[in-house]
Amino acid sequence: MDKNNNVIFAFNLDHTSRLTGLSKGQLASWDRRGFFKPEHASENRREAYSRVYSFQDLIGLRTLAMLRKAYKVPMWHLVEVAGELEHSVDRPWSETTLYVLNRRVYFDEPDSGRTREVAGIQYALLRLESVAGEVGREVEKLRARPADTIGQIEHHRNVMHNALVIAGTRIPVRTIHEFMEAGYSAAEIIREFPTLTEADVRAALVRAA
Repeated sequence: MDKNNNVIFAFNLDHTSRLTGLSKGQLASWDRRGFFKPEHASENRREAYSRVYSFQDLIGLRTLAMLRKAYKVPMWHLVEVAGELEHSVDRPWSETTLYVLNRRVYFDEPDSGRTREVAGIQYALLRLESVAGEVGREVEKLRARPADTIGQIEHHRNVMHNALVIAGTRIPVRTIHEFMEAGYSAAEIIREFPTLTEADVRAALVRAA
């Protein structure tokens, strides 16, 4: 699933909530309790963008959301499962094939290859490839900028002290101007920043001038 890591490098709390179906309060609670911590996070969780999730995090959280909502697995049991799986895999919720029977989670033991505690063949299988694909499709939708932001400039309070940026992105106008001064063409700038359009580059140059 490494190929999926290139979709977007990192996701903030708002994006993660939208892509996993878990509330921001739930995500923050799991982080505080140590149940599910973001892969990239600052020590001071009160800072802006202090919780930053990877694509693998999103797959794991989407899996947990399915276990909770679709399969009605109780939270106390998920905590037990996490404690067991963390001894054998680094990312238990995104790298392990999981089974559910009667609201309990099972997995294949690494050493024996046997499915631990499965009472019969009537189980549901969570296919992580499918979860990853679903998350990838949702991420692509998230990347799509609204049409009314194309060629527009706005202030962003979380970028370089309220800097001017290309609307719908965090790319500063000043950065586009610096690339142009360095001899980059509009097409070359767009290759560096694939979310931009020629209209965005023109708008940035007009504003910089």
